[in-house]
Parts: sequence; C-alpha cells; structure tokens
Amino acid sequence: MSRPLNVCLVASSRFPVKEPFVGGLEAHTYALADALVRRGHHVSLFAAPGSDPALRATELPRSTFSVSPAARADIGAGPEAWMEEHHAYLDLMLGIARGRYGPFDVVHNNSLHHLPIAMSEAIDVPVVTTLHTPPVPWLESAVRFAAPSSSFVAVSACMAREWAHAVDAQVVHNGVDLDRWRPGPGGRGAVWSGRIVPEKAPHEALDAAARAGVPIDLVGPLHDPAYFEREIVPRLGDSARYLGHLDGWALQRLLGQASVAVVTPQWDEPFGLVAIEAMACGTPVAAYDRGALREIVDERAGVLVPPGDIDALAAALVAAARRDRGDTREHAVRHFSLERMVAAYEAIYCRSGGLVDAA
Repeated sequence: MSRPLNVCLVASSRFPVKEPFVGGLEAHTYALADALVRRGHHVSLFAAPGSDPALRATELPRSTFSVSPAARADIGAGPEAWMEEHHAYLDLMLGIARGRYGPFDVVHNNSLHHLPIAMSEAIDVPVVTTLHTPPVPWLESAVRFAAPSSSFVAVSACMAREWAHAVDAQVVHNGVDLDRWRPGPGGRGAVWSGRIVPEKAPHEALDAAARAGVPIDLVGPLHDPAYFEREIVPRLGDSARYLGHLDGWALQRLLGQASVAVVTPQWDEPFGLVAIEAMACGTPVAAYDRGALREIVDERAGVLVPPGDIDALAAALVAAARRDRGDTREHAVRHFSLERMVAAYEAIYCRSGGLVDAA
C-alpha cells in the first residue's frame, strides 16, 4: 500500500462502541477501527455517545428534536427516536459533503442506517457499506440512490445471496483478534453467549443442555426482560446459570474453560460472531444449521443440527465436546483472523478509491 488511508468509519448511533459490547456489530466496529489504526491508517469513527474514549470517536449527535403537537397529531407520525437517528446520520452526511469533516479517502458505512447509502452521491469520496443483515425496506430502497463508486460487502455468502437481487456484494467474513481470543483448557460444560432475546432462543440451549445432562452458563445483555423472566428464569438452577453481561476478557476466559459453545438462532444468522469467538478459544460449537453458520462451523470444529430440534442439539452438545480443541483453534486461525478481515477491507478501500492496485 502506497500510503496510510484516511478512513471515515460510520457506526451505529444506537449503542456505544465499548466493552461489554451490546452485539456483534459493535464488536466488529471496535475490532476494525482498532486494527486499522494499528496498521498505520487514520480512522475517524462516528459512533454513539459513550463509545470507548481510546477510539477517539466523534459522537453521532442524537438530536434533541421534539415533534410539535401539530406534527405529533399526524396519524402516520413515526417515533421520535426514529427521527433523532435520522437527524444524526443526515447531519453527518451533510457535514462530510460540506467539508466539516475530513478529508477522507473512503467512507465505510458500518451502520444499519440507510442515509449513508442514499446520500453517497452527495459526497466526493467512495462509500463502502457492510451488509450485516438481510434486506430490509429502508436499506434496500437506499441502494437505488447509491453513487456509482459505492461498494458493498456482505459478512457471509449467505448474506450476499440474500442481497443478490439488489447489489453485487463481495464477501468478507468477520474476524477476531487471535491474540485476545486465546485457547483455553475446556472441560467446564457448555456456554451460550449473545443478546437475551427470543430470536436468539437461549431457552432452547438451556433445554438441550438439561436433556444432555451438561451444565451450562448463559451470558449476554438483557434486551427483553419479559422474555428473560418468562423463559429463562424458570430454567435456571444449579446446572444452568445466568452470569450477566461480560466484557471480552471475562467472556474469553469463560469460553476457554467451556467444553462446548451453543448457538441457537431462530432466524437465518447473517454471520455468528459468537461461534468464531468460541472456536478461537479452542471450544467446539453445537449450533442450529441456519444462515451463515454452515460457512463458519465445519465438522472439525463442531456439529450442526436442524433448527428447533432440541434432542438433536442435546446430542450435538455431547458430540461437539469431543472435537479436538487444537483443530478447532486452527480452523479459526486459518479462516477468521482479524488480520485477514482487515486486509480484505484495505483492498476494497483502495479499489473503491482508485488509490493503488491492492490485489
């Protein structure tokens, strides 16, 4: 690469980019920003208030916009939170267009918002958008207005296929810092990690562990307290514990001590960062065969079973725990390193901006 790049990295305005991460999107943003800086690039991160000070992020302004009584009376009026988020990204994109920020070589839209795509033609640098979710109406409609210089990246081949009718997206699998996610000894039962919400179905992981006679620890943020009280609390006990929302170091230690990690999505998982975090710790994975998980978990590193089959998942917990932990770690090292991911993004940045031949 001929010179360091000036990268504008646009994050979600909903949740801060800091430990403990609310979800995989925030973890991905942190890892990407940190790695780009360590590789010599200048990164201007625009993120939600409260993000890690070490990232030196510029806050995406959550406007104090207040709807007038006349506007609120409109039967089609959206929630004020939606308008605040809309104004945050509108202000950012107008600021870039008017020279308030920058100069930049590339804008990397790592948010789930449509405006960085829809307004890409208003700025004079290319916009690269990572597609972290299946198509939703706002994002899909924004693609129609994307500048010709725009590029799209899908976090899995599964997501690339989901978006194929709208965009041609290059696949760049997510990666993890292998110096941070270190292998552990295993042997302590199962772990389920992620957001505690119905679509992640941790209650099914608890049921499968109970049927297999395997103790299990559940960790992650409570995004749906009613679901937690209804489905999780009655299943907890001596062999099933909820340990709270852990930061990365604590989660790494827990995963490294586990014999198996359980992943139970109720939707076609766009990627499955929790799976590669576990495998980097040497911990095999028992998971539902949904979405991108079949791209991530091979037979050396875990067992996939039909979605919703609790008996099959219970058997998978036992079978996956017998996988070789060294082979599991090697699978993560070979395919899901942070260095591999960031190098792929560097090449995309350079091709998008016509800076160098980064192939």
